Amino acid sequence: MTTIAHVSQAMQTTLTTAAEAADVALQYTKRPDRAKFTASTLVQTLVFGWLAHPDASVEQLAQSAARVGVEVSPQAIDPRFTLATAQLLREVLLTSVQQLIAADPVDIPILERFTEVRVHDSTTIVLPDSLADRWEGCGGSTATALKCGLQIDLLHGAWTGFDLADGRSSDQRLPLHHAAWPKGALRLADLGFFNLGVLADGDAAGAYWLSKLDALTVISDATHHEVSLLRFIAALDHSAAWDEWVRLGKGRRVRARLLVQPVPQEVADQRRRRIRKEARKKGHTPSAVVLALAAWTILITNAPPELLSLVEALVVAKVRWQIELIFKLWKSHGLVDQWRSGKPARIMCEVYGKLLAMLIQQWVCIVGCWAYPDRSLVKAAQVVRDHAPDLASARACIAQLTEVLQAVQRVLKRTARINPRNKHPNTYQLLLALTTEAKEA
Repeated sequence: MTTIAHVSQAMQTTLTTAAEAADVALQYTKRPDRAKFTASTLVQTLVFGWLAHPDASVEQLAQSAARVGVEVSPQAIDPRFTLATAQLLREVLLTSVQQLIAADPVDIPILERFTEVRVHDSTTIVLPDSLADRWEGCGGSTATALKCGLQIDLLHGAWTGFDLADGRSSDQRLPLHHAAWPKGALRLADLGFFNLGVLADGDAAGAYWLSKLDALTVISDATHHEVSLLRFIAALDHSAAWDEWVRLGKGRRVRARLLVQPVPQEVADQRRRRIRKEARKKGHTPSAVVLALAAWTILITNAPPELLSLVEALVVAKVRWQIELIFKLWKSHGLVDQWRSGKPARIMCEVYGKLLAMLIQQWVCIVGCWAYPDRSLVKAAQVVRDHAPDLASARACIAQLTEVLQAVQRVLKRTARINPRNKHPNTYQLLLALTTEAKEA
């Protein structure tokens, strides 16, 4: 378990030790005897400044500098936004994500059946064309973009993987997609990461996966007769759920449970409208196979029925969307894809600095509220932002930093909660209901 003392030490290591090490490696500070800022105080100024005010002006950043012991005018902040500073922030970020900060398991029994519940996905930050020589875009009208890949253990809150890549890079090529699988862990990812070889490796490592299925996957049952996914499912009873072991793919076949649940016509129609809308955005027409398969919810897993039933799997699959909520939090609250200037150097400083602020925010949430099933990360983020000036002032003293984190923890315990809903239950309510209903039965 990670304690407040651990987080205090991790924050100090990140914002002091890691910054100083990056300074040496990059030869960032040219004249240390004449510099107002050290590498560490500059990183602290920017990270805490953007954590408190994601759209911070130079005046607000100068206030942040004063809190970390550097008295400078607002006019002295702007010249610090250089490509060298952006590289400094990037190095500190990539070093810091290697620290494993994890909470006690969240109190949701069905998730506690696994050693970890790893979810990964990527989000794209569109950049101006002036940065095209640094990050390539996604094709089409997006000439320049940065892709951020994230893997998070939703059971303990830890960032277990983080990648930065060109926007055009395939999700399949992100290093986190090919990282080692912990034994007993459950992995969830969207179709962009679907790869039978990767799933086979996870199965061999003693880990579990729950995934949607690519529409073109070949299925074979006990008779070893290979058919397309659509043809296989079309032959089933359309009025009932189906749960059996099959083989996926050709050649190196993967053994998995195929879980099929018919959906009401209105749900299928809604899915097809969404599929067509997304296809239009990308400039293509959805295939007839994809549209036909919208009539069912289709999942695959290597978890045995006694560990994860079909009904449980349908609910647990909803957990994957939690990472989408984290990306939304990054952008709508952390403003990682917004900046106050069109200058390329400042833009990259803001992107890396704000991502580093999001990591710090996650660490505070881990010790403050992650163990609560009904936590609200949106409310928690606001609490962390409100306390960012106090964190900045206390950053040099472990004892003071610990006191601030304890205060944040008390506030989060009382206020960073989601209100339960009766008509449309939250995901945590659906997860808790699985084990509650099992006990009552």
